[in-house]
Amino acid sequence: MPELPEVEHVVRALSPVVVGRRILVAELKLKRIAPDVSRPAFARQLRNSLITAVGRRGKYILFQLESGTVLATHLRMTGKFVSLTTDESLPPYAHVIFYLDDERRLVFCDMRQFGRMRIFTKPPRELQSLAPEPLSNDFTEDYFLETLARSRRPLKQLLLDQTRVLGLGNIYAVESLFLAGVNPRKAANKLSKPRVRKLYLAIREVLQEAIDAGSTLQINLADGNGSYFGTTERFWRVYEREGEPCVKCETNIKRVVQGGRSTYYCPKCQKN
Repeated sequence: MPELPEVEHVVRALSPVVVGRRILVAELKLKRIAPDVSRPAFARQLRNSLITAVGRRGKYILFQLESGTVLATHLRMTGKFVSLTTDESLPPYAHVIFYLDDERRLVFCDMRQFGRMRIFTKPPRELQSLAPEPLSNDFTEDYFLETLARSRRPLKQLLLDQTRVLGLGNIYAVESLFLAGVNPRKAANKLSKPRVRKLYLAIREVLQEAIDAGSTLQINLADGNGSYFGTTERFWRVYEREGEPCVKCETNIKRVVQGGRSTYYCPKCQKN
């Protein structure tokens, strides 16, 4: 599943393609992609809609429409947008097709069919309950300190809770914990204030680092094959490096399972 930095790059790739374009026709070919609306209603609500902006809230991609309506898309594991001319063949797993006013089609493809779309004017509960954006001014040290102080969950599991800390998937959670020198199994409310600050700064550094490294992530809206995210060539400090030497102390990286997810850490650098 793509994480926040990857979704940010998708938004940046989509913006010049769709902003200022009008959706002439919206065709929902697979109902489960938009389970809260009928096919006729999906087409009716989006017909002749002008896209004024493309943004993001957490991992949701938001198409802002001139009417005040928002089309929200969650890519999940294999969802992707593809931009095609009217003459080009549809790619595999084309489940939603938007016919634009520049004689192009924006196609949503999803091999595993886990992606979801919603149309709304008032943000639904799942968006309202999301934590502050981690690189925004709302994500303060005080907010983070209070959030950790209220929870006895292991830090790694708390960091994956999007209602507490937004945008950290498995990769960036373990990378942040390593950078801060914090043990992923430590109870959140047991972390001292100085170490909370280190973890707070590490989260922002790791996410910004990933966004800045966007040149390694090729978002090609003309390519209907494969995934956006299958060929990332990033070097991770600990993620998926079980048994390899730590980049700081050369102790072998260990792996444990927390909440059904693999956690990678250095037993020497992350003792506490």
